[in-house]
Amino acid sequence: MPLASEPVRDIASMYHRKDGQVLIEIKLTTVIQLFNSFDPAPFYEKEIDTEAEHYIVDTVRDFPAKTKFKIHIYLPPALVLSEEAQKIIPAIHNHFQYKMLVADRKFRARFRFGRITLAIGLSFLAVALVSRQLVATMANHFLAELLSDSLLIIGWAAMWEPITVLLYELWPILRTKKIYEKISTMEIDILPMPG
Repeated sequence: MPLASEPVRDIASMYHRKDGQVLIEIKLTTVIQLFNSFDPAPFYEKEIDTEAEHYIVDTVRDFPAKTKFKIHIYLPPALVLSEEAQKIIPAIHNHFQYKMLVADRKFRARFRFGRITLAIGLSFLAVALVSRQLVATMANHFLAELLSDSLLIIGWAAMWEPITVLLYELWPILRTKKIYEKISTMEIDILPMPG
């Protein structure tokens, strides 16, 4: 926790900038360090390491949506021009294009689920409200009143899931998809490790 006399730094001050772009800087000692070693895909299609992915995604998420970024991958000078190093750029782009497609599929599946649960919830609510009206016409009895109020509560409770899905669950998925899309087209430079 900063002392009272220390100024609080904002997140943007923790990153270097170049030509108006925030730099996402990754320092590697080997090219393979960037990739998931358990992924059997060809080298240029490999899944990048989970920690590297989280670092890139979290950096983009920390800034406003219109912020421009550039990725700098630093390697030992002897590796910068190697064939493996030149495959880093398409590998990162492929990885995040795939993640974007997965997020898009998840969004469409949740949206479809939300529409189905909305139709079911509205149907159930209509049945509950009609039943409530029928129960309310019965003798003014405590049990009839209890059943009537219960039907009202149950009817509205049936709307909980569609409201949750359609109003709250879809937007984080859409935001994540946009982040993946942004990273999948981001400019990437392979540079020698600064000495």
